[in-house]
Order: sequence, then C-alpha cells, then structure tokens
Amino acid sequence: MISKKMSDSLNSHMNLELFSANMYLVMSSCANDLGLKGAANWFFVQYREEMIHFMKFYTYLTDQGVVISLPAAKAVPDKYKSLLDMLQKTLAHEQMITSCINNLSEQAVQEKDHATQIFLQWFVTEQIEEENNDRDLIAKLKLVGDNGHGILMIDGEMGQRVFVAPVGSPLAV
Repeated sequence: MISKKMSDSLNSHMNLELFSANMYLVMSSCANDLGLKGAANWFFVQYREEMIHFMKFYTYLTDQGVVISLPAAKAVPDKYKSLLDMLQKTLAHEQMITSCINNLSEQAVQEKDHATQIFLQWFVTEQIEEENNDRDLIAKLKLVGDNGHGILMIDGEMGQRVFVAPVGSPLAV
C-alpha cells in the first residue's frame, strides 16, 4: 500500500513529467522555426518519451488506487537564442528531473515502500541516458561554434533519432 505522502509526491512528479513533455514540444516548434528540422524531430521524440514517463506514473498511481490530480499547467518557455541554448536548458532541466527522481527514491526507501522503489529504478537508469545524450550534443555544438555547416551536420544527425516505446509501456503506438 502506498502512503498519502508518497502518492502526493509521485503525483507532483507526474505533473512535472507532463511539463517536460510540453517543454520539448515547444522546443520542437522553436527548432522548426529556426529551419532545424532534425532538431525539431529530436525534440519531438523527446516529447513522446516524456509522455511515456507521464503515463508510467499515471498507470502506477491508478494501479495503486490513487486518484490523479492535474493542477493547471505552468507555461513553458518559448524563446531560445540557439540550438545550443535549447540543449543547455534541456540538460539543466534533466538534471533537475534526476534530482527529483533521486528524492522520490530516497523517500521510498525511508518509507520502506518496496514497490515504489522498484518502480522508480527504471527512471533512475533512464536519467543517466537522458543527461548523457544532452551532454554529447552540447559538446558537439560547442566544437562547431557558430559554423553553419557544422550546425547543419549536427541537425542532420538529430534528425535520425526515432521514437522507440519501451516494451509494455502505455502509448506504445
């Protein structure tokens, strides 16, 4: 059985995952507006992944008998200086998400909530991948600087990213 405190914490984080999805959807639009179709694709794939994360929390909570709360969504930023700016903000956001996941994991340990500890392990591992991908792209963009050809090369690479839903996940269509 999940405690009220734990369910409230998970519900709050679930809403943060929804904010993340919205943020990446806006970034996709901004990249598209810059003519960076590959980056727009990359951020759209990121949006779809965040929606899977949201649904994982939703499913876990409803399976635990928790009634979901969706407060009004906070507006997401929609102005960025460059692709590098978007990715630096992406990394900072993902680092904040990692901290939140770690705090939730610690809360689950303190509450001896073994089911939630197991549930959160997937997210702990996922965050390592998220941050690593962001750091790699930031490093490449820093290497090319303002060189348009280099940015277009990275944009092309970002366009190769495809959405792969985790096995058994909600929204796996």
